[in-house]
Amino acid sequence: MKRNILLLALLLCTAFLHAQRNKEHLRKLQLAEFAIANLYVDSISEEKLVEEAIIGMLKQLDPHSTYNNAEEVKKMNEPLQGNFEGIGVQFQMIEDTLLVVQPVSNGPSEKVGILAGDRITAVNDTAIAGVKMPQEEIMGRLRGPKGSVVRLTVVRRGVNEPLSFTVKRDKIPIHSLDAAYMIAPRIGYIRINRFGATTSEEFLTAMKRLKKEGMNDLILDLQENGGGYLNAAIDLANEFLQYNSLIVYTQGRNSRRQEFRAKGNGNLQEGRIAVLVDEYSASASEIVTGALQDWDRGVVVGRRSFGKGLVQRPIDLPDGSMMRLTVARYYTPAGRCIQKPYEGNSAEQRQEAYSRDLINRFNRGELMHADSIHFPDSLKYQTKRLQRTVYGGGGIMPDIFVPMDTARYTDYHRNLVAKGVVIKTTMKYIEQHRKELLATYKKFQNFNEKFQVDDALLADLLATAEKENVAFRQEQYEHSLPLIKTQLKALLARDLWDMNEYFQVMNATDDVVQEALRVLTDGSYEKLMGSPSIK
Repeated sequence: MKRNILLLALLLCTAFLHAQRNKEHLRKLQLAEFAIANLYVDSISEEKLVEEAIIGMLKQLDPHSTYNNAEEVKKMNEPLQGNFEGIGVQFQMIEDTLLVVQPVSNGPSEKVGILAGDRITAVNDTAIAGVKMPQEEIMGRLRGPKGSVVRLTVVRRGVNEPLSFTVKRDKIPIHSLDAAYMIAPRIGYIRINRFGATTSEEFLTAMKRLKKEGMNDLILDLQENGGGYLNAAIDLANEFLQYNSLIVYTQGRNSRRQEFRAKGNGNLQEGRIAVLVDEYSASASEIVTGALQDWDRGVVVGRRSFGKGLVQRPIDLPDGSMMRLTVARYYTPAGRCIQKPYEGNSAEQRQEAYSRDLINRFNRGELMHADSIHFPDSLKYQTKRLQRTVYGGGGIMPDIFVPMDTARYTDYHRNLVAKGVVIKTTMKYIEQHRKELLATYKKFQNFNEKFQVDDALLADLLATAEKENVAFRQEQYEHSLPLIKTQLKALLARDLWDMNEYFQVMNATDDVVQEALRVLTDGSYEKLMGSPSIK
């Protein structure tokens, strides 16, 4: 009894001293800010001073503890919340003019008659075309509160006079699914670009449609998916796992272990799954991938994922700004820490090493050769059911490695893309041939089977490249020509239909997608997993 009382007294004393030290540190910081604000020789912005102090403190921690001002918070949240308020068009800036690629289906612009191919030249009588207005400013003029009205001046091909439209702004959905279609008999394909508030609902809708079309197995494409909401990742993993299966757990110095488990009500607990990841798949993508791999519920195909496994707690500040503070780490069901190391003697060194990680992977050959990736025995873990060996140490290492295809990606091709040559070429072609293309190819399937990029379209590409000062390189052009043709055709499909059709074209030459198809059709899945259906 006396021992317990002494122990309690010691703990209370320690807590008191710690609190006192914290108060001293806080008083020191407040005194410094007060002195600078009131005694410094020149006038200063206290708001900026405090912001810089917060940023400076967070820099000493880890690469993902960050500060965002109120405007940045709003922009950051829009893609994850699943909507923003505006006029509802997909657009591209072509030669200093806003060209409507597609009006959002049933959105404000479509309702008043704005069409794909229209050029918006003025907003509320203020010219936005030919005046070199920054794109951010143009978007600011087009967006606005739901219910507010904006007047648009539009130039339409074949119409001599400019047209005027009055558009009432509304909530515009931001979709987190890029594509969902049957890629082969019995095999569906779903690509998710982020984990947002609407991801689970979008996935369920797509999954139910594909099941009606005969889907038994699924390719889940998380390539280039940088993550998003934890709850969205848990909801998605729940679709595949049995009741009470651990999906992910978090743990930190002052954060007790918190576990997230499957509810057992998922709609895809049977059938084969191939999950696609690459070096840009991060955070929520890695949670889903790690859970399915650890439970032997699916085959992971591609390249080692990014390795972002730190839990940020958003701390709202009084002026609408936000501090995102790392409080814990994510761990897969087998106990692997998803977070890659961030090491260095100073904050600058840690940030530099962290930001150069992907470049270092490339230089080491890790993106091209599986045998360039080395894991120590201490990072070996066993999967939950089949006791297969998987690896920790940052990111999710795939079961089947697919090297990056560097042969097609030449400097000439990169310059074409960077200067917007490929997009400008397709925009011009669509503007001139939209009616003809839609009359010839009434359905995408017909377009996908029969349309070929011809010499005239390639000549337009080269002429646009010359206009944009992209020096022609014959050998590199020939190396990249298959990729260029695929991209041109895919962009035409996107502009005539939507992103779903764009990825149907692109996936025909995507090595990771094609490898996943092979695994699901030639018996490789069964050799690795032992059964066509692991529950």
